Amino acid sequence: LAVNRLANFAEKYADLPTLGFTHYQPAQLTTVGKRACLWLQDLVMDMRNLQRAREDLRFRGVKGTTGTQASFLQLFQGDHEKVEELDRKVTEMAGFKKSYLVTGQTYSRKVDIDSLCVLASLAATVHKICTDIRLLANLKEIEEPFEKEQIGSSAMPYKRNPMRAERCCSLARHLMALVSDPLQTAAVQWLERTLDDSANRRISLPESFLTADIILSTLQNITEGLVVYPKVIERHIRHELPFMATENIIMAMVKAGGNRQDCHEKIRVLSQQAAAVVKQEGGDNDLLARVQADPYFAPIIGQLDSILDPKTFIGRAPQQVTRFLSEEVRPVLEPYKSKMDVKIELEL
Repeated sequence: LAVNRLANFAEKYADLPTLGFTHYQPAQLTTVGKRACLWLQDLVMDMRNLQRAREDLRFRGVKGTTGTQASFLQLFQGDHEKVEELDRKVTEMAGFKKSYLVTGQTYSRKVDIDSLCVLASLAATVHKICTDIRLLANLKEIEEPFEKEQIGSSAMPYKRNPMRAERCCSLARHLMALVSDPLQTAAVQWLERTLDDSANRRISLPESFLTADIILSTLQNITEGLVVYPKVIERHIRHELPFMATENIIMAMVKAGGNRQDCHEKIRVLSQQAAAVVKQEGGDNDLLARVQADPYFAPIIGQLDSILDPKTFIGRAPQQVTRFLSEEVRPVLEPYKSKMDVKIELEL
């Protein structure tokens, strides 16, 4: 459900321009929907990994105290085929398609590593998504759902802290840490088996699945009610876009007959002046006003609005969203469609 809700969110905001960030510094524009697709891509990878891990699971079967099946061979008076037939039937009754051909007293504890590594990877995905949401909440561009009577901060009543996303990050760190248990357990199993695995597994295995479950439940709640503030996003773009558009301004001037080197120098000087206003005086980015006031740029004054249209800076982001959702996300969700429809009907 979380993937489905996030896919709908990505589709809705596929062409809404927003600042991209690299090193958490403003970079080339992307779209709100394209950013959501980055989150989705990781979740879809996790879904595939979970399915693979599930399909790879085998049953230990009836192998005896050290895995040799000696007691069963004795029971069937040396009939190897009957021992193998018993192994197959018990495996099928337990709901497995295959059993391990060789085991000690237990199946290899590396099986637990495989299972919990997939959950830990999912935790890393959720942590990244929720960290992004927390960063965007600080910018007031996107917020997680906030209940009417919810208290955002016990000390500062005006605040709307991203508590759900913070909870996901907290639990995700715990889930990522839990994978060290099966790693160490598998490493210290002596010969055919030692019993120092048992108490640890009774905690680490169920706790991992329970933690993954609550993380996904909380993520679903977040994705169901994500709030976007387009006007705030637009203001942030206006603040940075004039700097990003300088190359486009130079190209327009060259097409109008200007000298590239002269234009580059003019833009460089005006950009530094505008940057000083922003950084030293705390003012708004006035580069566009400076360009408009300089007679040198008179040949392209009428083009500035189109040159500075944010949608000309997002490349193929909307098309990427459409194709990604169609080819990568919707097919993965198809097997779960009936369950999602039932869930939505129950909620309504």
